[in-house]
Amino acid sequence: MDQVEELSANRRKSFLAVDKKKSNGCRTIVGFLCIFPVVALLAIAGDPAGAAVQKSQEDATSPGLRGASASALHSPAFPPRPPARRKRYTITPGHLKWDHFNLTYKILSFPRNLINARDTRKGLAAAFRMWSEVSPFSFREVPRHVASDLKIGFYSINHTDCLESLIHHCFDGTTGELAHAFFPPNGEIHFDDHEYWILGNTRFSWKKGVWLTDLVHVAAHEIGHALGLMHSLNPNALMHINATLTGKKTISQDEVWGIHRLYGCKDRLFMCPSWAQKGFCEKRRKLMKKHCPSTCDFCYEFPFPTVPPTLPPPRTKTKTVSEGRNVTFRCGQKIIHKKGKV
Repeated sequence: MDQVEELSANRRKSFLAVDKKKSNGCRTIVGFLCIFPVVALLAIAGDPAGAAVQKSQEDATSPGLRGASASALHSPAFPPRPPARRKRYTITPGHLKWDHFNLTYKILSFPRNLINARDTRKGLAAAFRMWSEVSPFSFREVPRHVASDLKIGFYSINHTDCLESLIHHCFDGTTGELAHAFFPPNGEIHFDDHEYWILGNTRFSWKKGVWLTDLVHVAAHEIGHALGLMHSLNPNALMHINATLTGKKTISQDEVWGIHRLYGCKDRLFMCPSWAQKGFCEKRRKLMKKHCPSTCDFCYEFPFPTVPPTLPPPRTKTKTVSEGRNVTFRCGQKIIHKKGKV
């Protein structure tokens, strides 16, 4: 009997030990599951590679604020800096320009392919009219024997200036270089006589096997050079170096700003202030841009890109707590903050 009781007692002890081991194992597993996420987060935060990636991302996000603290980078008081702004139009280094606005021009020679003398005069007049509508200049044709400010001609490959000039290349036949012009106060415009000039859109003629080039488009570009403008960096501008390929045939705001910067921005009529009071700056914008740019404030570039105003920082209250406060975390449960003022 005593042996049976002793055997049963030993069994109970063994079961209790097994249960204790199981409970200890479960506690170990649960503790590991609770501690593992915290250890992983600390490892990631302390990883120098992760810190380097985070720093590189911060530097790439805000290159103008390198060296600032993380709180300063994300603070509302530091809005993202806009990209550096640069002028698109370019003027000559010496600011070469005319000293008067009533310019005259004469045509010394006419093209021999396709277009006749009458259509040539018509196309050149249209190109000059494009500039007179957006600038203080006026243009008038005079006979060949009369002195003029601008001299226009259609020349062959080796002509008057290309053999001595370092700027102007000799013409190269069809396509390639179409024309070139001289800056003020010289005022010469030369067109390649080997081109097939037309009045209309530049296109390829399958019948003739050559390109047909729009005279008005090329002439307007060269007139811009004759007024003192160089090539523009704006791909949508008439004065862009590839304007013939892009098909931009109208004078953009970029060229207007360049003319205003070179020659100044002044009203052309004395009644501009009264027209502005009647609301013509908005109702008749095209007319006022031509005659009253100063009164309607059409002269200078707008600062682009525009930056939205900086919002004031939100009103917050900071509450400090004494050190040594016990904070309890529970795994698997969402920590709900106490509602109330912050």
